[in-house]
Amino acid sequence: MFSHVIWPHQYDPRHSAIYALNDVDVKAPAEVVWKLLVDAKNWSSYFPAEDQIKILTGEPELALGTKYSRVTVGFLMNLIVTEYKPDRRLSWSTVVDGDETGSSAYHGWVITPTAGGCHVLTEETQQGPFFLEELGRKHPGALYRYHEEWVEALARAAEKEATNANAGARAAGRAPEREGSQESTSRADDVAVQGPARNFKFGDPK
Repeated sequence: MFSHVIWPHQYDPRHSAIYALNDVDVKAPAEVVWKLLVDAKNWSSYFPAEDQIKILTGEPELALGTKYSRVTVGFLMNLIVTEYKPDRRLSWSTVVDGDETGSSAYHGWVITPTAGGCHVLTEETQQGPFFLEELGRKHPGALYRYHEEWVEALARAAEKEATNANAGARAAGRAPEREGSQESTSRADDVAVQGPARNFKFGDPK
């Protein structure tokens, strides 16, 4: 069984209005996935939707305490990295720029090494009137679909990086890193309810 996001109490899925989980098996080492994930300014190189990232605290890539902004589905978000364990865990909290409803979100990533590479899991919860209206009511299932595209794009990019690194190693006469044979899989849940979200059922969104 794979580990999940470690939730701050206020973001626990059991009392969050919107929750999504996506995961995928990746035929690349954990450190390759990690490098792509913390290089936020270049997310758009493999996931074009994330093309408006600004690191506000000056770091070259995401680190513990990094503050940054991103425009997601047309809205400017302000974020801060709250968990950072190299090659294993990355999480950030989010508020919407200009929002006065107190709405917020929490997004985490968990990378677990496997025999064939690694397993990547991402979860997000969202609370407050803004997210309930924009995603829960106007665009149900949007969070799941967005993250599904993201994890699949991340997996493809990591596998390409690993393949290129192994080809370079062979050309240089070095032993290549082992490539796995696992098939990529994903699963997710995205719920939007008025009040606490309970009785999660993992599977494809309706």
